[in-house]
Amino acid sequence: MMRRISFAAMGMVVAFGLAACSGSGAGDDETTGTGSGDAGDTLVGVAMPTETSERWIADGDAVKKGLEDAGYQVDLQYAADDIPTQQQQIDQMITKGADLLIVASIDGTALANQLQAAADQGIPVIAYDRLIRDTENVDFYVTFDNYNVGVQQATSLLVGLGILNEDGSEGSAAGPFNIELFAGSLDDNNAHFFFKGAMDTLQPYLDNGTLVVKSGQVEIEQVATLRWLQETAQKRMEDLLTSTYGDGSKVNAVLSPYDGISRGIITALQNAGYGPGLDAGLPVVTGQDAEIASVKLINDGVQFSTIFKDTRKLAEQSVVAASSFLAGEEPEANDTESYDNGVKVVPSYLLESDIVYASNIQALLIDSGYWTEEQVASGQA
Repeated sequence: MMRRISFAAMGMVVAFGLAACSGSGAGDDETTGTGSGDAGDTLVGVAMPTETSERWIADGDAVKKGLEDAGYQVDLQYAADDIPTQQQQIDQMITKGADLLIVASIDGTALANQLQAAADQGIPVIAYDRLIRDTENVDFYVTFDNYNVGVQQATSLLVGLGILNEDGSEGSAAGPFNIELFAGSLDDNNAHFFFKGAMDTLQPYLDNGTLVVKSGQVEIEQVATLRWLQETAQKRMEDLLTSTYGDGSKVNAVLSPYDGISRGIITALQNAGYGPGLDAGLPVVTGQDAEIASVKLINDGVQFSTIFKDTRKLAEQSVVAASSFLAGEEPEANDTESYDNGVKVVPSYLLESDIVYASNIQALLIDSGYWTEEQVASGQA
């Protein structure tokens, strides 16, 4: 069991107010700051990829608040999903004298020069949720168990088709079922973990004919969605329906790795006459991130499932790791084998996720304070 920093000493209980976040974490030293001065003299640069996803806005706000409540100065920047912008923002953070960087990268292979500059000045770098690749100058990684997220997405697809029950037992449906596959952006290392976890779970059912990918598109390079864009996913789903299902056959389920992609897929399916919801023949569509618009769709019987990654815990864990570094210590990892960035295995702290169905929205999302009943009903945060 990992030790953790005393949040009472850091003021983070007030910052997060989450009994649900009381799991183990990295480090147990109660000292904040760099060890040579006040925490208030310490600047942390936080680089987030975009404000087009509510998830990243929430992450940025939570990390900033946690760091500020711990006494640090924070430079939070969003890069509008533009790689040169993020590179420039990180360069500016280094120039301004950042003592530590927390980076959720747009392209995990595009920051080698910035991270070398950070290393040259002794600035620790924490990769936030997305692994930074092809550099030795990333010191720690905080994320969820991304392979397991893919397993959960595929499992929820099987549940939606009736092949499995929600408790994991075998269901009564035998198939064959037509499915199509979507993956995230190839430049995001997580997309590969999600897809591998999903495909490892689905492969036995593909092998025995219970599931059929009618388009034949089963490689991640064929099914990837650049920048995770909803519009790109909608266009690809429209093309699949035209090219593969013009013979009158039907798609029964779609593996989607992210709620924005899911909503694009659902729009394409509804426009093609598949019905407004699951009860009317809309295919099972999975998702990820428990975005409020998709939680409403699940509650309304339109989208079938999503994966809840409690980003409050991720933000908390990044502050724990940052505080360890700034106190002159090494954060404690709970995984030192899984995340090879092409140059080194990056010590990591992995958090667990949950499958959200209509049946457990109350328990997972509302009772935990992540969303309110009113937000779920309206689909707006």
